[in-house]
Order: sequence, then structure tokens, then C-alpha cells
Amino acid sequence: MLTPAKKHFMKTKAASETAADDLDSYSDATQYELMLAQLAQHKRQLKAIQSTELKCAKKAEILPEYVPYVEGVIESGSGVQDDVLMTIMLWRIDAGDIPGAIRIAAYALAHGLRMPDQYKRDLATTLAEEVADNAARDPAAIPTDMLLAVYEMTVERDMPDEVRAKLQKAIGIQLSDTDKPAALDHLKRALQLHDRSGVKKQIEKLEREIQQAN
Repeated sequence: MLTPAKKHFMKTKAASETAADDLDSYSDATQYELMLAQLAQHKRQLKAIQSTELKCAKKAEILPEYVPYVEGVIESGSGVQDDVLMTIMLWRIDAGDIPGAIRIAAYALAHGLRMPDQYKRDLATTLAEEVADNAARDPAAIPTDMLLAVYEMTVERDMPDEVRAKLQKAIGIQLSDTDKPAALDHLKRALQLHDRSGVKKQIEKLEREIQQAN
């Protein structure tokens, strides 16, 4: 358990060390090295868990240990490549902390940070697909405003059409009860991007409902 004093120390140290580095060097970033070591330990713990549900629960349990570091890095504004930060962004999505993930993603996109080498997708693609997939599994878990925030952050970024279609579909489904015309636009865009996105029935249903309402 981190004490308030320890949290403050980690946040301050992360900010000061990151600000002191250039974009390509972590030679003096002992706090970063410490967090990498902690991350490796937590990855080993997660690898030993077979259940996806239990993995997500474990991530939610350990994520608070990274909060001071994450806040320190973001507040430094240095834009240094940081594999710890990018991994924590993904873990926050898995744990259901979408606002926390978006906070990291906004910083990372603004500074051109990359996903760690083991990930094949770039940042924008990863963010859009992970959030869309989570929304597909549990629509109630991700509020509409969070989906729209991810859309706004990634709308100008290059990514596979199939991934963008997933996000459009997730937004369309979320809006189906509150804003049918907007929902229809997003679902039609999903179909335009990927003709096997699985939205044809939703489009037909919405078109009927809108016609009946008029």
C-alpha cells in the first residue's frame, strides 16, 4: 500500500526526471527503471492467471500503484517515449477506467508516443479498437461521451477501416435510444467502412423507428 507521502514522492520524481530527459534517453531515469521493474513483476502475476475476467480484476487492483507515476509524467509534459505509460493505458481500458485511459491517450497522441514493441497496432488503432471491443462486450460499461471522446481523438488518424467501423458501430448502438438520427449516421458509416460490420439489422430497425416517429 502506498502512503500519501510515497505517492507524492513518486509523482514529483517522475515529473522531474522526465522533464530532465531528452526524447531518446532514459539514462538517468531511475524512477522509470523502477516502474519498468514493477511492471515486469505485475506482468508475471497476470500471466499466471488464466481467466480474462480475473486478469481484469487484478489489473484494477494494481493500477492505483501507478497513479502517482502517471500523473507525474503527464504533468511534466515532456513527451518522452514511455512503455510503462502506454501499458497502463491499456490496463486501464481492461479494468474499465476509460476516463483514465483517455487521459493517458490524449497525452500520448499529442506527443507522438508509440505503443511498446510487442504490440503490432499503433496508438490510435489500439485505443479505438480496445474501447470499441469493450463496448461491444458490455455497452453499459462505457458511457457514450467516452466513446465520442475516443472518436474525436482518433477521427483524423489513419487506421484500418474495420477498426474505425467497430468504433462507429459502438457509438451507433449507444445512441440508438437517445439520438436515433445520429445513431443511424454512425451505423451507416460503419457499414460504409466495412460491409461485414454487422449493422444492417440495426440500420433497418432505426430507419423504421424514425419513419414511424415522423
